[in-house]
Amino acid sequence: MTQHKTNQDNTMNLPSPTNISIQWNFGSLLGMFLAIQMISGTLLAINFTASTSTAFDSLMHILRDVNYGWLLQNTHAYGASMFFICMYIHIARGIYYGSYFLKKTWYIGITMLLLTMMTAFMGYVLPWGQMSFWAATVITSMLSTVPYIGLPIIQWVWGGFSVENPTLTRFFTLHVIIPFLIFGLMMIHLALLHETGSNNPTGLASKYDMVPFHPYFTYKDILGASMALMVLSIIVLITPNLFAEPENFRQATALTTPSHIKPEWYFLFAYTILRSTPSKLGGTLALLSSILILLILPLTHMSKQRTMAWRPVSQVMFWTMVSNIMVLTWVGAQPVRYPLIQLGQIASLLYFLMLIVILPVISSTEDKILYKK
Repeated sequence: MTQHKTNQDNTMNLPSPTNISIQWNFGSLLGMFLAIQMISGTLLAINFTASTSTAFDSLMHILRDVNYGWLLQNTHAYGASMFFICMYIHIARGIYYGSYFLKKTWYIGITMLLLTMMTAFMGYVLPWGQMSFWAATVITSMLSTVPYIGLPIIQWVWGGFSVENPTLTRFFTLHVIIPFLIFGLMMIHLALLHETGSNNPTGLASKYDMVPFHPYFTYKDILGASMALMVLSIIVLITPNLFAEPENFRQATALTTPSHIKPEWYFLFAYTILRSTPSKLGGTLALLSSILILLILPLTHMSKQRTMAWRPVSQVMFWTMVSNIMVLTWVGAQPVRYPLIQLGQIASLLYFLMLIVILPVISSTEDKILYKK
C-alpha cells in the first residue's frame, strides 16, 4: 500500500519544464482517445458478426436497431480520425522541437504509429462496404511483391485466393487484439519519458526551471481533453458523415469496381507515395519508407541546436514540409489523371528529400552562419 502510494506521488510530482506549451497536450489526448476507442470498440464488437454474408447487415443493425448504436459507431469511426490528428501533431511537434533525441521513447512511439495504422486499416475493412473490400484487395495485394515468398504470404493472409470470409475474420480478431498491445507500448512510452523527463521548446535541460506535474499540467490536460471531446461531439452529433465514403454505403461485391479506390483520409499521403511509384515493389517499399524514415531522424540531425525555435530558415522548411504532406493528402483523394500524377511524384520525392537532405543541410548551414556571427 505504501509502495503504491509512493509511485502515485512520484507520478503526480514529476518535475516538468515550466515552458512547455499546449503542443505537449496531445500525448494525453492520445491516451484519452485510445481509451474511447477501446471502450466503444468493445461495445460494437458485442453486436458485430465478422462474416462476409452478415458484416454489412450487422453494421446496419447496430446503426438502426441497437440502442444508441449510431452514437457508438460514429464515436468509434470519428474517434479514429481524432486519434490520427492528435498523433500527427504529436509527431510534428517532436520533429520541430527535436524530441527524437529521446531515442527509446521516439522508437516506441513510431512502433505505436505503425500498429495504429495497421489497426485502423483492418477496422476500415470490417463494415464490408464497397470501398472497404477494394481497399483491402489493393493494399493486401502489395504483399505479392515480396520476391519468392510473396504469393504464399498473401494466400496465408487471405486464407484463400482472394479477400473473403477468412480474411475478414482474421482482420476482426487482430483489430480487437492489437489495441491492447498499443496500450502496453503506451505504458512503456510513458515510463521511458518519466525516466528522461519531457523535452521543452528551448531544447535545453534545466533541473531548476521545473514545477510538479500536478496541479499545473493536469489542469491543462483536462482543459485540452474537454475541448477535444467537444470537437468530437460536434462531428458525431451534427456532421456524422463528414469523412464518410459514399461507396461504403453499398455492400461489397467483387463484380463491380469503384471508379476511384482510396483509403481513409489519414492514409492518403502514404497512398499517394505508393501510387506515384511506377514499380509495384518500389511502391510497396516507398510506402513502408514513408513511415520508417522517421526512425533515422536522430541520425540525420546535423545542427548543434536541438530545436528549430532559434532557426528561422529551418522553420520555413518545416512548414514547407507540412504543406507538402497536405498536397500529398489532397492528391491521394483525387482520381489518377494528368497533371495530378506528376504532382504526386514531385511531392513524394520532396517528402523524402525534406527529411533526409534538406532539413539537416539547412540546419547545419544556419549553425555555421549563426556561430560565425
